[in-house]
Amino acid sequence: MTRHGPQRGSGETAEGFSRRDLFRIGASASAATLAATLPASAEERGAPADALGLLYDTTVCIGCKACVAACTTANNLEPDTELSGGIWQMPTDLNSQTKNIIQLYRSPDGAESSFMKRQCMQCVDPACASACPFNALSKGAYGIVEWEPTRCIGCRFCEISCPFDVPRFEWAKFNPRIVKCELCRHRLPQGLQPACTEVCPVSAVIFGKRADLLREAHRRIDANPGKYYQNRVYGEQDLGGTQVVYLSHVPFAKLGLPEVGTESRAHYGEKVHGVIYKGMVVPAIVYAGLAFIMRRRFNAHEEHARDEQSKTGREDQL
Repeated sequence: MTRHGPQRGSGETAEGFSRRDLFRIGASASAATLAATLPASAEERGAPADALGLLYDTTVCIGCKACVAACTTANNLEPDTELSGGIWQMPTDLNSQTKNIIQLYRSPDGAESSFMKRQCMQCVDPACASACPFNALSKGAYGIVEWEPTRCIGCRFCEISCPFDVPRFEWAKFNPRIVKCELCRHRLPQGLQPACTEVCPVSAVIFGKRADLLREAHRRIDANPGKYYQNRVYGEQDLGGTQVVYLSHVPFAKLGLPEVGTESRAHYGEKVHGVIYKGMVVPAIVYAGLAFIMRRRFNAHEEHARDEQSKTGREDQL
């Protein structure tokens, strides 16, 4: 069977690269050509004035999971029903079929508990975008971290680099995607909000401009001293800031939110680009090394085949 490459519209666009283009770049691009595909520098990145996001308040959430089902429908995802034998949608974590999930934290003694909503944090300075060697992930309109399939080579550096463990790879698909929340950006031009905030019956999660959400979060803290952990908004400064921010009555670390300071992790990806991809020197060396090994093994096979033929009179079948 002959397998054809993707056609324009399914595998490549006038603005991006097809997968075939990316491999061609790996073999022959100059440093200047490659640099054009890399993410912008840290100084050029940041939350725009109209950055959109979410505010989630653990003290309001009732754990109904209406947001989980709505997200699946709005994003044309196949429901994860594996645990229920194909009956109910019961994801245990973010995966290739789940962009948004409600989880439950309960202390060992049962005295403390909290629901927790997880999805892409829409980082102000996203480590996933910095780690991606071909800019398949980048900050788009309203500061939303978007994935561009025509640039993705499936390296999954974004999965490794994300401090929140969000991007997921479609292992079971022939043409896999990176799956993560993009704030239902396809709904925004229609005047609609993300599906999760639209259906939440108690407004535990709300949608709006990041600046407005931070003001609302601080208003709630000021109105209820001592109600929220450390009287702090998670994501305001953490890891360089996020556009999805949290209020919680329990420590953020217990909800799976890393407490590792205010420095963005994007600079690690920049170091990888600077050392490994600059000028394609390291990839060229690796390619040359692999070519040498393959050639040596092929020569060894040819010598062995000639020896076998001289002994048996049978020609090599390869």
